Amino acid sequence: MSRVYNFSAGPAVLPEEVLREAADEMLDYKGSGMSVMEMSHRPKTYDNIIKEAEADLRDLMNIPDNYKVLFLQGGASQQFAMIPMNLMKNKVADYIVTGQWAKKAYQEAQLYGKANKIASSEDKTFSYIPDCSDLPISEDADYVYICENNTIYGTKFKTLPNTKGKTLVADVSSCFLSEPVDVTKYGVIYGGVQKNVGPAGVVIVIIREDLITEDVLPGTPTMLRYKIHADNDSLYNTPPAYGIYICGKVFKWIKKMGGLQAMKEHNEKKAKILYDFLDESKLFKGTVRKEDRSLMNVPFVTGNEELDAKFVKEATAAGFVNLKGHRTVGGMRASIYNAMPIEGVEKLVEFMKKFEAENA
Repeated sequence: MSRVYNFSAGPAVLPEEVLREAADEMLDYKGSGMSVMEMSHRPKTYDNIIKEAEADLRDLMNIPDNYKVLFLQGGASQQFAMIPMNLMKNKVADYIVTGQWAKKAYQEAQLYGKANKIASSEDKTFSYIPDCSDLPISEDADYVYICENNTIYGTKFKTLPNTKGKTLVADVSSCFLSEPVDVTKYGVIYGGVQKNVGPAGVVIVIIREDLITEDVLPGTPTMLRYKIHADNDSLYNTPPAYGIYICGKVFKWIKKMGGLQAMKEHNEKKAKILYDFLDESKLFKGTVRKEDRSLMNVPFVTGNEELDAKFVKEATAAGFVNLKGHRTVGGMRASIYNAMPIEGVEKLVEFMKKFEAENA
């Protein structure tokens, strides 16, 4: 069977050459006589893999020396608790709720202190990003939290909120490494890797060193303390070793593609093909306010549930898979991460035009 065009929101499409390279090394990694999947995380061979992955990521993102890079487990969702446990010194934090994951993070933070919802776009099914230029930031807030790209709803912060000097914490799971980023604007920038970077099971946390302290909330488990992982170079316990190895290969692939600026241009070109079609289509409509559109996740609808279902079914049969929208939005969603080739989007649009002509 030939490869399908996988528009899944995550776990998602990976670069084909990365998969081929991993396949070639599956039984014997660089003459070790075994797979990375069965290798201890303690010897030099694996130490080189994780150190090289970190060095490549630092290089790609220009991560300053006063930030630590941690490869952790528990996905982005575990960070919803880990962040307040480690950062809520005054037990106050401000949350901007622009989607389901920001909402879950906000709800989790309420277990540990006073979480304030200072802006939200829930009134219009999270179809836009609220104005964050002059927010009621709490004077004693330990941090301000955002989810920068909303996977389910297809919105993206094009301008970071004015945090009035407070630490910005951002979940970038679904836009990680899709464009250049100024790490110094964040105290913590983190993401689950299963959308743009690797297989599910790894979360990467980039955190400014002054935020890593012994002073955590009482009862914080050892495994949920940033300091433990920072002091042990992400090797306090057995890390998600194979996942990190694949992430390392993806970092090299992005460098080979020309780095984050080249990735951004590639992603803009790709998204434009789909958005331009949605804007002129008589049948399909995008669901997001134009200025807030994500380059990574594109939700759209026909306005008729039966027609949506028919489209998803026929698209799947034609080799365009995982296009069903999230249950809270309905319709369809095309996730077009870094590894989705431009031709995948071109062919999808061709298919949509054909569907529209047949179902007008």
